Amino acid sequence: MLYIAGLDEAGRGPLAGPVTAGCVVLPPDFPLEILNDSKKLSEKRREAAERLIKEKACWGFARVEHDEIDRINILKASLKAMSLAYGDMIAKLPAWLSSLGLSDELDLEAVVDGLYAPDLGFPVRAVVKADGSYPAVMAASIIAKVGRDRIMKEYDARYPGYGYARHKGYPTKAHVEACRRLGPSPIQRMTFSY
Repeated sequence: MLYIAGLDEAGRGPLAGPVTAGCVVLPPDFPLEILNDSKKLSEKRREAAERLIKEKACWGFARVEHDEIDRINILKASLKAMSLAYGDMIAKLPAWLSSLGLSDELDLEAVVDGLYAPDLGFPVRAVVKADGSYPAVMAASIIAKVGRDRIMKEYDARYPGYGYARHKGYPTKAHVEACRRLGPSPIQRMTFSY
């Protein structure tokens, strides 16, 4: 049976914070009806889906920090985060397969949302809007988005005044005004204009 390792990122557009990525392989009996592109789910539904994904699927998560984004650019940082998330998932794969009563031999294909794919050492399909059509990619988008939102809420407590819990670092009017009033925060992407 062919299994899809879905890959997606969250946080390419923000002015602050990390870019994150998820990688997910779903079991055959996963309730696909709870999945969608993470941007199309409410926060409550995303968090509920994330819990079930983490309970039933084999998943990986990774982040690349704002300063590395500034050094290597957002595209390379996104691809690196996806590669790291894949590595995190692969490390968990033998135990997950064993829990399902499956052998370590797995026919695996990787699909990434977008135009570009990370180098994983084997062919990876890049599919535009895969986060709306491949369940494993939908699940990866949820892992990436919920994980990043959680990080930005932690940064909100650490750096009050920027509103990170509300806008998650995206270039909203409130965020731009906070940066102009307070100056860049310690997690600001300095190569992004605001």
